[in-house]
Amino acid sequence: MGVRGAGFLRWVWSRVGWWIACAMLVASGTPAHATSPQAKFRQAGELARGGDYPKAIAIYEDLAASGLESASLYWNWAQAAAASGALGEALWALLRARELDPSDRAVQREIDRLREGANLDRAEIAPEPLAAVARTARRFRLDLVAVLLLLVSVGVHAGLKWQRSARRLASVAWVTLVLGLLVAIVPVAGSFARPTGIVVRRGAPLLDAASPTAEAAGTLREGEVVPILEVSGNYVRIEDSSGARGWALASDVRSLATAPRHVDRGAWRPEAAINPR
Repeated sequence: MGVRGAGFLRWVWSRVGWWIACAMLVASGTPAHATSPQAKFRQAGELARGGDYPKAIAIYEDLAASGLESASLYWNWAQAAAASGALGEALWALLRARELDPSDRAVQREIDRLREGANLDRAEIAPEPLAAVARTARRFRLDLVAVLLLLVSVGVHAGLKWQRSARRLASVAWVTLVLGLLVAIVPVAGSFARPTGIVVRRGAPLLDAASPTAEAAGTLREGEVVPILEVSGNYVRIEDSSGARGWALASDVRSLATAPRHVDRGAWRPEAAINPR
């Protein structure tokens, strides 16, 4: 058989293999792109529209935990959580969306709407003033603005050494230096903000220790944002708005600083957590 005949046979077998693969996909009922992030996102949206909020939220959580975070993902997550009655989780998703995109006004309006629905004061979802400073710095990219101003100042100062006759540029060099330092104060100050988390479960207990055998010392308010003082395994040490300190499950108080991670939701579930005394 000649070269052209062998090429024809390879073409035939490649076509046969392609049709076999398509037939297997059709038989299994699974599209070829079902595992792509875009397909999972669309699947979650379809599940939410169909009223299957737990499965939709599980897909959103899986996408976020794998590093595919976006403000849109958290917005849809919040809508599904709110529709299922989980106001704390919905607020957390919206606040997380605001961390990723501080300029989205629709997110802020939805945060205010859910906050009012949960009977929370503004201070109860903003216990750390420096966190707002950090968001402002991210929204206006003040870190880049400060770097650019300082580079301009350095460049003008360098030019003055080579052209001493251009003394009129000296004022520009010093003004840009001062402005650069002043602008840099905002992101630097924001970096000192304490990490915060939000109570996502109704009746979440405040524990006296980071242990499965710990006793409940009180109950946390769903939707309240609290400073995270310490992290120990699946537990976080927090301080609520009344000043009480204690431990809580990381699944009950989700961090606003990082993407969600899969945690053991059954690490502490004694009867006292349902009806603490």
